[in-house]
Amino acid sequence: MTEQNKNSGFEPRILAVLCTWCSYAGADLAGVSRIQYPPNIRVIKVPCSARVNPLYIIRALMEGWDGVLVSGCHPGDCHYIAGNYAARRRFTLLGDYLEYCGIEPGRVNFSWVSASEGARFAEVVKTVVERVRTLGPTLRLVKEYAGEKEF
Repeated sequence: MTEQNKNSGFEPRILAVLCTWCSYAGADLAGVSRIQYPPNIRVIKVPCSARVNPLYIIRALMEGWDGVLVSGCHPGDCHYIAGNYAARRRFTLLGDYLEYCGIEPGRVNFSWVSASEGARFAEVVKTVVERVRTLGPTLRLVKEYAGEKEF
């Protein structure tokens, strides 16, 4: 399936949920610095990675997103003191649950990017896009009506 996805021209759709204070600022820095990264992501800005309900991630996969990236502040640098620690615990459990449900581990990704790491943000996006491209289109959990994906 890996070679087939590379040759088929599959371009994954990835939902990126970024914390305002670090990862979103890192994405902004990448843009201002004209650092190129794949255009496959659509960004949602949230106050803190701890505010991301795991059900939102599951819902994104159900609605046909091929991958999800959640990125927050580095541990210890959270604007809200310990939000990223809560997110890290929550996403570890979510990863186990998704694997139990048959979702490939590379489809949902978590990372830490600070406001001064524009180049790192671009590298994270490139890595996630390539990982999801290798996995192919999402097939599990996607709701289908009359033979078409619901979007």
